Amino acid sequence: MTSNSNHIDKIAADAPELAGYGTLPVGVRTEALPYRGLVIELWYPADYDSTLTSSGGIYDTLLRDGVTPIRLHGRAVRDAAARAGDWPLVILSHGYPGNRLLMGHLGEALASRGYRVASIDHTGSTYADKGAFLETLVNRPLDTRFVADHLEAEIYAIIGYSMGGYGALVAGGAAVSAAAVAEHGAALSRHLSVEVDPRLRAIIPIGPWGRQKGIWDAEGLAGLRVPALIMAGSADEVSGYDTGMRLIFAEAPGAMLLTFEGAGHNAAAPFPAPREAFTPSPALEFLPADHYVDAVWDTSRMNGIAQHFATAFLGLHLKGKAEMQRYLDDFAGFPAGTAKGLRLEHKG
Repeated sequence: MTSNSNHIDKIAADAPELAGYGTLPVGVRTEALPYRGLVIELWYPADYDSTLTSSGGIYDTLLRDGVTPIRLHGRAVRDAAARAGDWPLVILSHGYPGNRLLMGHLGEALASRGYRVASIDHTGSTYADKGAFLETLVNRPLDTRFVADHLEAEIYAIIGYSMGGYGALVAGGAAVSAAAVAEHGAALSRHLSVEVDPRLRAIIPIGPWGRQKGIWDAEGLAGLRVPALIMAGSADEVSGYDTGMRLIFAEAPGAMLLTFEGAGHNAAAPFPAPREAFTPSPALEFLPADHYVDAVWDTSRMNGIAQHFATAFLGLHLKGKAEMQRYLDDFAGFPAGTAKGLRLEHKG
């Protein structure tokens, strides 16, 4: 097995209709931002002939242990010229810890379908830079708002995994509880009330952390002001399913819930585990692969399902494509029998 096996662009043979790549060539660039030391990976529709230009983008990054270098492979062309167009922005926000490439499969796939996708390295929350927990709680919604401003978004959405799901919900209007402020620190009080950016049109919290720890109460989640598609594993041991994510679904207006039955916290978001993840690391007390793999579900299959529903949800709410609603009503676009193990719920 070579490093070329570390592909973020794997697509399962039974993937649903809107999974994987669209028709547009994809470019990618890395950009350092003038705020908190943030770095983003920006994917975008590119201006090149995909039949004449070699793709196969390379991403050099770190394993979950924060020290082991790994090389990932995708399809985007590094620093390709951007294609002219009015492309809505999607912001990706990783977990605690994580990094900007963890959901790179969504970055490339959505860019090929007509979006700019900015994935953030959240300072104080990355594998190599894990800071104080309060810093993360305070800064997640502030980081995503800065990126939207910096990239001059006219409209945008946030896809957040775990702690990124927390940040997406707060950005969407879910104010934190007084109990959370008392527990974690006064700096969090700035999120006791939330002024929602009118440009934020939708959020996709994947495995969102917080409700099981009292970060919100029912009143706070009732303040959500944007449509939300929650993706969750029913055996999530980190964010809690019944005690966390089902409560978010029940208490947040306008939410949908897609459940991967039997999946844990790694449902849908992380790219397939790199080969280096199966070697123990002295920097971790667990096998690095535990950060990427699921005990029940194949990662590539979950990634494709996440791409399918994200494409439909963002197409409806960011591009106004009414035809995308049918993919959100049920499992339209799934080959026969391939939606087993999934549950899709809407508010009554």
